[in-house]
This record gives sequence, structure tokens and C-alpha cells, in this order.
Amino acid sequence: MGLNLNYIYGQTPLDEEEKEDLLIPTIATRGELDEFEQQNIEQAIQWSLGRKLKSSIVFREEFIRTLHKRMFGEVWKWAGSFRKTNKNLGVDKWRIETELKYLLDDVNYWHENSTYSPDEIAIRFKHRLVSIHCFPNGNGRHSRLMADIIIEKIYKQPVFSWGTANLSSDNNSRKSYIDAVKAADYGDYKLLLAFSRS
Repeated sequence: MGLNLNYIYGQTPLDEEEKEDLLIPTIATRGELDEFEQQNIEQAIQWSLGRKLKSSIVFREEFIRTLHKRMFGEVWKWAGSFRKTNKNLGVDKWRIETELKYLLDDVNYWHENSTYSPDEIAIRFKHRLVSIHCFPNGNGRHSRLMADIIIEKIYKQPVFSWGTANLSSDNNSRKSYIDAVKAADYGDYKLLLAFSRS
């Protein structure tokens, strides 16, 4: 196909087969790809804003897949489908469904028992979801939108600011975000919680 992508710090590279699943053959550069993906993501945000969403809907595999498909389905054939290859991060491809089930069981428990504050439930969910890395690409953007949906639709609180910067660009905000995610990998959620509201 000829799509040559340069990756920035913390991005997951696409396999050559995954690149072939591009639905818009005229895309040739990272900038064009980013533009089409952003248009698709904005449509997904509008779709989610126009819905009444309860925990019984949001905390399900079907919703997680549907949201990813809404975010990337006009750009990638594999949108909404779990990855079939291993990546530089995330669980083994065979463990995706099992780990996601554990996460959904956990988040339902946290929600029903008010184990954490609403912000912390959303951020812990976001972190675990991106750590599983369900999809070939778009996992960070997907997990952040999931956290926004959880905090706004379930807990009726403002969406997160995520450092108010474009986290798809190579900048200081992205580095701070990745550092916060790495701290959360070791069970320290303070930085990620602070970054989400900065």
C-alpha cells in the first residue's frame, strides 16, 4: 500500500497486514491518517454524547468493541476487533478476552461498592484497559474516551482534561502522560489522576 508511518514515543506500531486494512486508499502520510482518524473520533464522541449510558451498558465487552468501531470504523477494517498479533505492550493476544472479563468484573465491583472515588474508578479502568491493549491501534485514545464516558455518563461529573494538549503529538504533555501511565503500571495512580484533571 505504501503507507509509511513514523511513530512517536509510546505509540504502538502497526503490522504490515494491519496497515493493509486501511479503508481510505488515498491516505499516504501520518498527518492525513491522523486527520481522518480524528474526524471519525469526533463522530464517536457525538454518538456517545447523545446516549443515556448506564454502568450495565458501559461495563460490557460489547460496548468496548462498539465504541472502538465508532472511533475508527471509517478508517480501519479491524476497528472494533481484538488484535490478532502481539505488540510491544499489552497482554498476549490469547489473553485479551480473559483479562477484559477480569477488568469488567472488577469495575462492576468497584462501582457497586464505591471502592474508589468516581475519578479513580474511571482512571483505574482506563489504565487497565490500555494495559490489556485490546485492539491493533487506538488503545490510548479509546481508553481515554471510555474514562470520559464513565465519569460523565455514570457519575455525572465533568470529563477529564487530559492535560489539555494533543496527546497524539510528540510533546511534553505526552511524555508526562506516558510517565503517569508507567507509574500506574506499578500501582501508583497519583500522577495519572492529577494529569487527567490538569
